[in-house]
Amino acid sequence: MLHDPNQMTLFPKLPDDALEEMKHYGSQIQLNAGDVLFNEGDSNYSFHAVLDGEIEITKQVGGETRLLAIHRRGEFVGELSMLTGSAYIVNARAIASTQVLRIDIDTFKQILTDCSPLADVILTAMAGRSKDLEAQLRQQEKMAALGKLSAGLAHELNNPGAAARRAASLLRENFQNLQSLTLGLSCLTKEQLNLLVEIQNQATEYIANAPKLDPLTQSDKEDEVTDWLEERDVANAWKLAPTFVSAGLDSAKLDIISDRIPSDSLGNVLNWLETALSATGLINDIEQSTTRISELVKAIKGYTYMDQAPLQEIDVHEGIENTLLIFSCRIKKGIIIHRNYDRTLPRICAYASELNQVWTNLIDNAIDAMDGKGDLTISTCKDNNCLVVEIADTGIGIPEAIQSRIFEPFFTTKGVGKGTGLGLEITYRIVVNRHKGDIHVESKPGDTRFRVRLPIIKPVDNSCKESKGQSQ
Repeated sequence: MLHDPNQMTLFPKLPDDALEEMKHYGSQIQLNAGDVLFNEGDSNYSFHAVLDGEIEITKQVGGETRLLAIHRRGEFVGELSMLTGSAYIVNARAIASTQVLRIDIDTFKQILTDCSPLADVILTAMAGRSKDLEAQLRQQEKMAALGKLSAGLAHELNNPGAAARRAASLLRENFQNLQSLTLGLSCLTKEQLNLLVEIQNQATEYIANAPKLDPLTQSDKEDEVTDWLEERDVANAWKLAPTFVSAGLDSAKLDIISDRIPSDSLGNVLNWLETALSATGLINDIEQSTTRISELVKAIKGYTYMDQAPLQEIDVHEGIENTLLIFSCRIKKGIIIHRNYDRTLPRICAYASELNQVWTNLIDNAIDAMDGKGDLTISTCKDNNCLVVEIADTGIGIPEAIQSRIFEPFFTTKGVGKGTGLGLEITYRIVVNRHKGDIHVESKPGDTRFRVRLPIIKPVDNSCKESKGQSQ
């Protein structure tokens, strides 16, 4: 008699009596350690149950091979692909001498349609195995997304961090030079010192507000100042010129200094001025770098809603902007962002960190679809009692024939190893199941639009607390 399906374990498998009966429907194959049963992407569907030995189940995610399970006697693979008509979503390889029962697709479907006790056992076990596999892949999809964000954030933090460290090192050297150069100003009169202070203050203000010059104009101005310095035998003219040009000190303003400063002190005065102005520039660099680091930390804290209740009263624009900031290292390489925001939209009650995962998945897919180059347009508006977020890209588009399937578990248009097929399924669950909203896609080559509709509902109790985050 077949095993009672109600007695299935947490990780269901086929009992021995079911395996013995199934031997009448299939063929037994022998695998040696290292032999491949099938690869991800293969479409020669068959149902495989392990009779003896061990089968390793893996999946390519990004450039990494992820171990999902090791199947032993009674465990099986291949049923999802047979039923959905999609390619295998995992790799299967023997890691020991293994005997496998193989049942072809037509026979397998006949077993299920006969409604026999064997079919009940298979379907119950399949439900458990599918649920377990989906849970594993969903968690790995989340971890893969977190890995992408972490890599992008590390890259974004590294640049201002390295810039601040480099500026601090140069600043230390500048101050050492500035101390010795300041001693050389002791021979100047009070009026001459006041002139230097005034010129330094004017130059510092210019640095803070000066427009960036194009390379040709910058080079021409530097050549002019270099010639002026060399005519007066000022040492290190090539070093002083870029700083003076950046500070707005052209030859006319340098003439004012030379007219008021003794010629034998001019070189020391100009070197002191250049060192002081360089120090100001380096301080500005450190301030900008640390401000950037602070913005990134603030963005990731807002993205994850750290130290806040899961259910928040939020402005969706804040989450979108935090997500874009985290993706900035990928976006700035060739993607133009267009924002069509309706800033009058009300705040909504939402699972904030989960909603940010929706924006992450949709923006990540858009970047991939455009291969890193194109236009990404994000629009928000109100439609009756719903808030609508539309994310549009100019990528390759989704073929019309498969648009109805993109939210199915394990379905993906990406190549083998580039996706689990759960990113959009997770997005659908968060929007529809968690927030009682809706998500829809319209796509053609060069114009793909995902529309997320979220109900505008005020909480009836205090379960939804207002988020104190600020948009970036």
